[in-house]
Amino acid sequence: MRRTLVSLACLVFFAGCAPVENMVLYRPAAAIDEKEPLPPGFEDVALTTASGQTIHARWAPHPEARGAILYCHGNGGNLQNRGAPVYDLWRSQKESVLIFDYPGYGKSQGTPTEKGCYEAAEAGYDWLTKNKNISADKLILYGESLGGGPAVDLAFRRPHRALVLVRTFTSIPEVADYQMPLFPADLVMTNRFENLTKMPRCKQPTFIAQADEDSLIPFKHGQRLFNAAGGPKELCVLRGRGHNDPLPPEFYSHLHQFLERQGQGEGAAAVPKRTGS
Repeated sequence: MRRTLVSLACLVFFAGCAPVENMVLYRPAAAIDEKEPLPPGFEDVALTTASGQTIHARWAPHPEARGAILYCHGNGGNLQNRGAPVYDLWRSQKESVLIFDYPGYGKSQGTPTEKGCYEAAEAGYDWLTKNKNISADKLILYGESLGGGPAVDLAFRRPHRALVLVRTFTSIPEVADYQMPLFPADLVMTNRFENLTKMPRCKQPTFIAQADEDSLIPFKHGQRLFNAAGGPKELCVLRGRGHNDPLPPEFYSHLHQFLERQGQGEGAAAVPKRTGS
């Protein structure tokens, strides 16, 4: 994603054009024919956004689930590339998982935009609460990298059990500022994903995992999001890891412990803490 945002800054500077910005920021991949069948119980589902676009999603129900995780993925590929992390969440947290593609990704209709990403996430939220009758207070909103934007936006507006952010950012212009300090990103970029300004109103438990060797999104982005979060919170330091490195097993255990503590009613008195992986 680093090369993506450097290219984005250059192109937007010279072109001043939102379509060009979108083309570089969003890196969708078309769906491919899957040779192996989905695991038993998993299924592909179609969501409909407020704009009427059909969004491809994949539902992974867990037999011991108390609720569900809504998985907002990063800017590259599509949901077919996320089989391993979805399975790891499904297994480690013993929760059902719904992952969805943004417009223009995989089998989803349309073209990707900030608004389209928000609408796709909201369509997933509504499907879980209305079609699966899962109570909002049992929904975990999970956002990785770009997906932190839709996840924070949902947490800002809709009830939920917890918010989980993995290697995400304060805002897209601030990431561009880091990559190209002389570029006036805040003035010209149309994609904003203003996560930091929304965090103080995210009052539910928030778990933030940030890599300390991330060359795309500096560690301080995670620290600032953590400091701004308005409810019980924990910062998990992914030590020695970069932006695209696999998540360590310790991440999943720290997350599970955090969610269990909050589920036992300790959230209101929880002291902000840091953990390392």
